Amino acid sequence: MAHAQIAAFPRLAKENMQPNRMISGQGTLLARTMHDIRYDAIHDEFLVNNPFAYAILVFRGGTNGEEPPVRVIQGPKTKIGDSSRLEVDPVNNEILLPEGRAVLVFNRTDNGDVAPKRELRDAGSGGGIAVDPEHNLLLLGSGGNNKNPGRIRMFNRTASGNDKPLREIFGPKSGIVRALQMQVHPPTGYIAVTQPGESGTFVPGGTFVGFWHISDNGDVPPRFKLSGPKSTLIKPRGVAIIPQYKEVVVADMSLDRKSTRLNSSH
Repeated sequence: MAHAQIAAFPRLAKENMQPNRMISGQGTLLARTMHDIRYDAIHDEFLVNNPFAYAILVFRGGTNGEEPPVRVIQGPKTKIGDSSRLEVDPVNNEILLPEGRAVLVFNRTDNGDVAPKRELRDAGSGGGIAVDPEHNLLLLGSGGNNKNPGRIRMFNRTASGNDKPLREIFGPKSGIVRALQMQVHPPTGYIAVTQPGESGTFVPGGTFVGFWHISDNGDVPPRFKLSGPKSTLIKPRGVAIIPQYKEVVVADMSLDRKSTRLNSSH
């Protein structure tokens, strides 16, 4: 069985370098499945899901060893199920969680069994989530397969109820099958999206990290993408943008090494 842990490495870690810190143990409340982790640089906190306990765990940025979370959002009022994606918006002090076909929104400082402050229904499912506070946008990726391809939906950031998307990116030119995890860079408006292909299959050329713009709409190809043998990507799952170093870090579930660091001039 996999051991539940979070390892903190130096930014330039490579090969067999050891982590600076390791967060693990029963006191952390971590589960062996963590498909998303988000860092709040303003408040120096990071957030992860525990999909088995139906919970959101919030840790201080310097957490080490068997240190418990500073806050836990959990309980029947939360409506949280086994979702494994989340996003934090430190500018507007919100935590956003895709749950089924809905998006649940909590106050950043919520703790315990609290009801969502806002809920967007019938928004899509199975993909990533990102918030662009500068352009007031909520971005959602939809999962799918080759028979029912996914898409990227863009909503007003405060959308709720049955509000409809402002724009959608989908179709054969987009190449999207599963928009699994995403990050947005508000100053440029670019969206980085991992495209690992259909679940359980591997199609050469069908896996990539694509970059679209928040103004894109309809069946449009990525503005640029990371793919091909030189990228070493096989099945990209996670992505992080580090603008100050002009880098994109991609986690790949099928590589022996866990992440690939790629330079970007965009």
